Amino acid sequence: MTMKRLIALLILFVFPVNSIAFELQTIPVPTVQSSASPTTIGVQPPSPAAGGQTAPQQSPSSQTVSPQEQPGLKKPYEEKMSEVEQFIKIAGSKGSSAVSSDIKQFGYDLFDGSPSSFAPVERVPVGPDYVIGPGDEVKITLWGNIDGTMNLTVDRDGTVSLPKVGVLGVTGLTFKELKETLHKELSKYYVGFQMNVSLGSLKTIRVYVVGNANRPGAYTVSSLSTLVTALFDTGGPSKTGTMRDIQVKRNGKTIVHFDLYDFLLKGDKTKDIRLMPEDVIFIPPVGHLAGIAGNVKNPAIYELKGEIKLLELIQMAGGLNSLAFKGRIQVQRNESNQFRTIFEGDLIDMEENAEKNFSLKDGDLVKIFSIIETKNTAMIHGAVATPGEFGVTPGVTRVKDVISLAGGLLYYASDKAEITRVRVTQAGPQTERILVDIAKAMEGDASNNIALEVNDYLFVRSVPEWRLYRTVTVQGEVRYPGTYTIKKGERLSSLLERAGGYTGSAYLRGAFFTRESVKELQRKSLEEMIGRLEIEMYGSGATAASAAVSKEELDAKKIEAEQKARLLEKLKAAKPTGRLTVRLAHLRLLKGSEYDVELEEGDSLYIPTTSNVVNVVGSVMTNGTFIYSDALSYKEYIEMAGGYARYADTSNIYILKADGSARKVSSGWVNWNPLKSRWEMTAFGEKEKELEAGDTVVVPQKTEKVAWLREFKDITQILMQLAVTAGVVLQLY
Repeated sequence: MTMKRLIALLILFVFPVNSIAFELQTIPVPTVQSSASPTTIGVQPPSPAAGGQTAPQQSPSSQTVSPQEQPGLKKPYEEKMSEVEQFIKIAGSKGSSAVSSDIKQFGYDLFDGSPSSFAPVERVPVGPDYVIGPGDEVKITLWGNIDGTMNLTVDRDGTVSLPKVGVLGVTGLTFKELKETLHKELSKYYVGFQMNVSLGSLKTIRVYVVGNANRPGAYTVSSLSTLVTALFDTGGPSKTGTMRDIQVKRNGKTIVHFDLYDFLLKGDKTKDIRLMPEDVIFIPPVGHLAGIAGNVKNPAIYELKGEIKLLELIQMAGGLNSLAFKGRIQVQRNESNQFRTIFEGDLIDMEENAEKNFSLKDGDLVKIFSIIETKNTAMIHGAVATPGEFGVTPGVTRVKDVISLAGGLLYYASDKAEITRVRVTQAGPQTERILVDIAKAMEGDASNNIALEVNDYLFVRSVPEWRLYRTVTVQGEVRYPGTYTIKKGERLSSLLERAGGYTGSAYLRGAFFTRESVKELQRKSLEEMIGRLEIEMYGSGATAASAAVSKEELDAKKIEAEQKARLLEKLKAAKPTGRLTVRLAHLRLLKGSEYDVELEEGDSLYIPTTSNVVNVVGSVMTNGTFIYSDALSYKEYIEMAGGYARYADTSNIYILKADGSARKVSSGWVNWNPLKSRWEMTAFGEKEKELEAGDTVVVPQKTEKVAWLREFKDITQILMQLAVTAGVVLQLY
């Protein structure tokens, strides 16, 4: 026996129960807690009232308080899965996955949380059968020939003292008998009076909760407490304790067997007796358990009492819900505590068929499945108000009916519709298309208002390629920038006219025209190019790595792999712009030219202000921007940027033009023109006049700097194409 428990027992024996006020919700002195039980017993000294009587106390509804809790709160219920719950969850999941076996033991969550949701017990009216005992406060009011009030407290000897009458023994009397006794005794000394007797503060009683309780121990509760209220106050049964046979023992005899299922499932509280001092609430071990999961109203693990058949378990679970499928039931069962079996059945005519309504065994898990979803729908799309999926009755629902369900035809609907119907045959699915005249179908024409079948697809056509609005955007140096609606076939020159034409600051060569369809094409092209380059890089790298033998070679291959990865990361980070090269001119010259493109939804045009600079980037000493001069060549701009860097590839310099195109600079008198796919001779004195305002001179790096780049002879062309597509210039390192 631990020291704490010894101290607790000494307190109980030194101070008799009827002389101590237990007030655990407002404990002014340290509590004594048993090491074997979470129950705490708080002791409040007697008040210095006259006669040494215990001062009136309010009877708390809960007498268990842990040191970590706030006064007035029960210990919070800790949700833990029992071994049975864990087993059923795991074992049940090994069967059909259509039904979850994550179910809990029924009823135990009733005692969750804190504080109790019931009203305090001391506020319950006192009935005529209430038994008077030490600690009860009796209030007497007299009027008539005599007037007065008396507040009496039953002392530990079970007596009260009345003027003239003297000492009366009242312990053991019911409240009704007490009133009769007081009136009889006072009538011996007074006449012509009336009397009212009521009870004030009530005594507390001590009860014991033992067995498989959630929190076993000794509890001090209100004298009005019943078995149910005490169970709520003390945490109820643990998951190893029964819910079906909770016993109250008094003076060595069991006076009641209480089934909590009667209370939970039927609301039956007839056996909920009032507790007396020193009563013992005994909770035996839990009985046989069976789980039911799936499509019942209350899936859970239920405790079986006696022989329980399948139908009774379903009824305990609230019955089948609206989604339950009677055509299948699965039962998992433990056989001889050695192995687990599964057998199937159904719920059809179970009430009449005794074989189907079999008895359950300990550990059974019953699974109720969902009804099978059979789709009887048809789809309607196109020029209707609310296209979608609609239920149809084959051979009954017709074209006109479904169109009405879809909100009717839109004003731009065509007279033509098409039904796609797929039939199942032994040779495979066969698709049939049926043309329908909608106008005639809506008039009820039998040859067009045909009956639909399940899975039919009805498409109502639309005055072709109907769109309410198409919009494009024009920004920058136009007189009226903004978003414009366009009609089908409208061209760029028309848009510029509607926008008021160019302003005086417009830089036509730098016009930036983007299109969503071009962006998508560029994205695919860029991904393909990067994919090919990635395969080539790592394919050749793997071959070289397998041939490496020395540490120096392996280190070199490691550096090479890192360089390749960095280059590919830069390539993958580039995002297509969707830029389409257009060369704007005076509207009179633009009309009818190859650059007077037909506009599409989402097109965007930006015309910048006049640019008078040239950019130089790449393998130069300092990237920079310089004022454009017609008298300077690209070489002179490179000199202005500090000249070539150490690894500059001077034979592959290219220029990003302001209109978005790219061009390699001339290297001799005869050069290849990629735009016209031909060789051209450059006139004397003109070969270096390829630079215009707004252009960017790009000086790439030599591939010889990195050994593995020598294998890719078109690396400069790849980077130049990337610059045009994504509008970026990449440095290799």
